[in-house]
Amino acid sequence: MNHFDVIVVGAGPAGCATAIGCAQRGLRVALLEQTRFPRYRPGETLHPGVEPLLQQLQVSLQNCPRHLGHWVHWDGPPRFNAFSTGRAIAWQGFQVSRALLDQQLLERAQALGVQVTYLRHTSRALLQHGRVQGVRAGTMQWTGKFVVDATGRHHWLQRQLQIPWRRFSPRLIARFGYCEDNSLTDDKMGLFAHPHGWHWIARISRTCLHWTQLAFTQEGQQPLIPTVLQRCKAIGQVRGADVSWRVCRTTAGPGFFLVGDAAATLDPCASHGVIKALMSGLQTACAIVECLFWPAGEATVQAAYQAWVQKTVQRDVLALRDFYRAHPYPPAWL
Repeated sequence: MNHFDVIVVGAGPAGCATAIGCAQRGLRVALLEQTRFPRYRPGETLHPGVEPLLQQLQVSLQNCPRHLGHWVHWDGPPRFNAFSTGRAIAWQGFQVSRALLDQQLLERAQALGVQVTYLRHTSRALLQHGRVQGVRAGTMQWTGKFVVDATGRHHWLQRQLQIPWRRFSPRLIARFGYCEDNSLTDDKMGLFAHPHGWHWIARISRTCLHWTQLAFTQEGQQPLIPTVLQRCKAIGQVRGADVSWRVCRTTAGPGFFLVGDAAATLDPCASHGVIKALMSGLQTACAIVECLFWPAGEATVQAAYQAWVQKTVQRDVLALRDFYRAHPYPPAWL
């Protein structure tokens, strides 16, 4: 049997940020992952606001392409949205594959002594007297003072504890993929509105483009990939992800926390999914340390974390609704 201060299930940005934050504070951490790397996710463009979070985690993306902003074809003539409007120093975002970001974060966690295990069997939470106290997978068992669900859209703990959702949209599926290209001009990349939704194109290397596409309704008819990329050679298969707007009504409780997309999900147009994932991981690491230092105040600490999650989601939902209302063909469900 393995006993830890913290068990994190899921090694994406939210899970690794939680593990790193806890390990930096001297806690013994286990990080359990069901899926072998690399993994692929919609959205490969990181807002400049991610940089101080990566610095706090001591993770560097120095060799990744940087960009000053992106083109938006939405409500009126095309415009270039610069990150550094009104700033003396140019603010630059990152173009980075999620596979590379995941690997960098995982290596940092391992360097801090986090015990990483790839699971061969489906895992279950261990509950005793109404408290989550560990994880079981096959014949293996891990016990800990806190268990963190960072499994993203798998919602590992939400399913087991039957935590209800608060939903803000109908079912939304983002399709995404990669293709070979070394000649697409900057004005053909960025965010583009079309009659059934939108698509996003970003260059993540000299010869590789990433694209994401979303239809506002399941009946929306649109090409499988953006028309401008139809003649490009595909790299791998087209994938899909459920990006319906939702948040768990309970994101922390006796012995557990939910972080990242396991706690709340918005579609990629929110533009800061990785930032929110890292922030929720770091917030949870701080909350766990407080709970261990002040056991009698666990409910108070967790209530503060839950309030933070709900408040940030509600703010982002309002911003997304305003943005979609400006779409030339806004969805009827707003």
